Amino acid sequence: MTSTMSKTASNPSLKPLELLSGRWDAEIRWSPETHKLVGGPPTVRGATRFEWIENGHFLVQYNGGTGGAPPDARWLMGRDETSGEYCVLYADARGVSRVYRMTFEDRLWRIWRNAPGFDQRFEGRLSLEGRVIEAHWEKSADGKTWERDFDLKYIRAT
Repeated sequence: MTSTMSKTASNPSLKPLELLSGRWDAEIRWSPETHKLVGGPPTVRGATRFEWIENGHFLVQYNGGTGGAPPDARWLMGRDETSGEYCVLYADARGVSRVYRMTFEDRLWRIWRNAPGFDQRFEGRLSLEGRVIEAHWEKSADGKTWERDFDLKYIRAT
């Protein structure tokens, strides 16, 4: 099977994600609690890119793992056209793999998973001009009490 890339979504239910397509600079600002666990600088910078694969049927987010940034990772995004909800498969260089649910509506991007002992949720807002995404990740050990994991800012690369 040969994977071919596309410039746009060929699946109409994925058209909203075309706003994410392309290269972005990323900045992560660890919460004080998370920074104690990960060490290194409190703010790290890296790059990410969103590309269409399989003739535009899926969107993949590629994160690099350099300069103290989170590990090399991939996010494969697809959508159920009847529910409008996306499914995201995540895998990284540490051997971590997870399944997330996602929505992207009116420039508000949400990702979450409910897993025993480690729930996670992400919320990001794409600016009107489409150049900046201000976001954050939160985590919960019990699904009730949430704490900020880190803040994340994407700036479209020029």
